Amino acid sequence: MPASAAQARAPGTTSLLSIGQVLARLTPEFPDLTPSKLRFLEEQRLVSPARTESGYRKFCAGDLDRLRLVLSMQRDHYLPLKVIRGYLDDLDAGFSPTLPGGVTPGPSMLSTARRLDREELLREAGASAMLLHDAVSASIILPADVYGDDALSVLRALVELQRSGIEPRHLRGFRGAAERELGLIESALVPLSRRKDASSRAKAAEMAVEIAGQLEVIRGSLIRSALGRLAK
Repeated sequence: MPASAAQARAPGTTSLLSIGQVLARLTPEFPDLTPSKLRFLEEQRLVSPARTESGYRKFCAGDLDRLRLVLSMQRDHYLPLKVIRGYLDDLDAGFSPTLPGGVTPGPSMLSTARRLDREELLREAGASAMLLHDAVSASIILPADVYGDDALSVLRALVELQRSGIEPRHLRGFRGAAERELGLIESALVPLSRRKDASSRAKAAEMAVEIAGQLEVIRGSLIRSALGRLAK
């Protein structure tokens, strides 16, 4: 049993959260999180919330951190659940594992989601207002009142690219390429998408992450191959 589940069942533990409260805390950072996905992650033995006498799930602070870690590894590194489960099993056993590719989840994966207004985003990224405007115009960053870590990472990358003469307008095709990849993923998920039960929807969401990860591997390989030819 994961340590978080043991903590949730310990006598005197009071700060337990319902599914609704967990969603309220995590959906600002992970908008695609749903009750069915939470149940699916439990079915996959990635989190083990406590149960009340009536059978309702109750999540402790450790469960919340564990969920944030799982969801971050899915979103940021496109890791399949079986790899994440193995990583968590090693953590529970007291080891300090490293994920494939040398990825070592850092403290940011366990921290609360950041919410930055426009001025905070510009300041932390070291970007000009014009660069952000151009990024939004090129559909590289979506317009918003509040931005998260993903937008901050993208804007920081754009700052570095600008130093090499690459402007957001040069990247307009990236949004189209992303939409085409999304079309491939949606086509692959048609059999599951036709089912209306919560379990199928959760499995479709998990498969979408895994397919995106495989597409990322292929894209990276093609770019490395092209760079190799460029260096000759």
